[in-house]
Amino acid sequence: MKLGQGQIVTGLDHGIITMKRGEVALFTLTSDLGYGGDGGNEVPPNSILEFEVELISWIAVVDVCRDGGIIKKVLKKGTRNEQPGDLDEVMVKYDVMLNDGTVVASTPNLEFYIKDGHFCPALPKAVKTMKSGEHAKLIVQPKYAFGQHGLEAKDGCLAIPSDSILNIDLELVSFKPVIDVTGDLKVLKKILKEGEGVHVANEGAAVTIRYTARLEDGTIFETKGFDGSASFEFVTDEEQVISGLDRAAATMKKGERALVTVGPEYGFGSTEVKRDLAVVPSCSTTIYEVEMLDFIREKAPWEMNNHDKIEAAGKKKEQGNILFKAGNYQRAEKRYDKAADYVMEDGNLEDEEQKLAKPLRVSCWLNHAACCLKLNKFHDAINLCSKVLGVESQNVKALYRRANAYIEAADLDLSELDIKKALEVDPNNREVKSLYKLLKQLQAEKNKADSKLYVNMLATAGGINRKRKIKEIDTSDVSVETERSESNSGQPSDGA
Repeated sequence: MKLGQGQIVTGLDHGIITMKRGEVALFTLTSDLGYGGDGGNEVPPNSILEFEVELISWIAVVDVCRDGGIIKKVLKKGTRNEQPGDLDEVMVKYDVMLNDGTVVASTPNLEFYIKDGHFCPALPKAVKTMKSGEHAKLIVQPKYAFGQHGLEAKDGCLAIPSDSILNIDLELVSFKPVIDVTGDLKVLKKILKEGEGVHVANEGAAVTIRYTARLEDGTIFETKGFDGSASFEFVTDEEQVISGLDRAAATMKKGERALVTVGPEYGFGSTEVKRDLAVVPSCSTTIYEVEMLDFIREKAPWEMNNHDKIEAAGKKKEQGNILFKAGNYQRAEKRYDKAADYVMEDGNLEDEEQKLAKPLRVSCWLNHAACCLKLNKFHDAINLCSKVLGVESQNVKALYRRANAYIEAADLDLSELDIKKALEVDPNNREVKSLYKLLKQLQAEKNKADSKLYVNMLATAGGINRKRKIKEIDTSDVSVETERSESNSGQPSDGA
């Protein structure tokens, strides 16, 4: 029987969906959930009923697209909770039949990427709802099959008539997750073998890997850790390897094996590079088969005692300073951000520790703001300086940098407020005075531009009015001229 189709009384419909396979239950139903006031099936009106029910088995039915176009009946549940996504590579086997039972297509084990699709639109849509090991029967309406055009016989597939309903026996054998590491599809990590545990090698981790690197045409240009060669060790987020490999490694578990595809933006860029075994041409996409042998994660703040947090924050800040001086502002801001995280005020710091942590935290916020100014992230700079001013309202550096950011964000009034406050605290500060001079110039230019704009607006408005008057005059003149010409022609005008 099918639940929800009126084949049994309403009370049983509601009750059976709460049962597990093999469960035996006794349901007591009031008349409104049974046969009601009229009775039926030899049941008197308004009867309270009892049903003893054993749920022997059930088949889940899923309306995949919620329009009746693809109905999936689950014949066997999958073994994992995860379902494949658009980027993932899946392995399936299937048989496709017409309504008369003719098998038109069949395959044992076939791999494809869901985003690329396969056979007909229904297949990838249904696979995305399945789990590894799941076996299902699909009933596919023509719009998710081959529609009114049908399919000509080709590649081992028989011809499919137009407007055919397909019956597909489908099994999702397995799938390999593909992770978009950078969020722009330019570094993709396909997991070939799952790693151990839940922890991944984070940024700042000391990792040990082995890998084979090749070009898209299969040319191997580098190997590490194979054929007796030593495994490769590096620290993530330290620019010791190409960015794509670095960022992918930071997402891997111990024992994980993955295929990492790196676009040139995160690889060797537009430069031709000679590696151990071959030359990598400019603008090449590179492919790394990587195995994470081991790693030592960088400790998170919650894993440290207060002394270690303060020490780690100091080191991160110094690293940030070195990167800032080298002009590497993006990496520097990450160091300052991490350093500030280590010494965030959480109520667990003793007074002496707080005396060390607070100036360190303020310094990191200020330096991070300086990075943001260099990177044109002006609103971020404003927020960071505001954090500083929240704890040190007269911090001249914070006022100065926020004023700078306000100028860049075209908010001259707020910039002036910060500059004036900074000069109240430090009247002789040369940088602030220089910025004030610049602000005055910008304000003068803005006033001049506003004045010119106002004049132009008036002129434009006047021009519009003049045009309107000219148009009215022109119209009346034409009318007069027309009347004159008609009079002079010796012909009668209308109404004569």
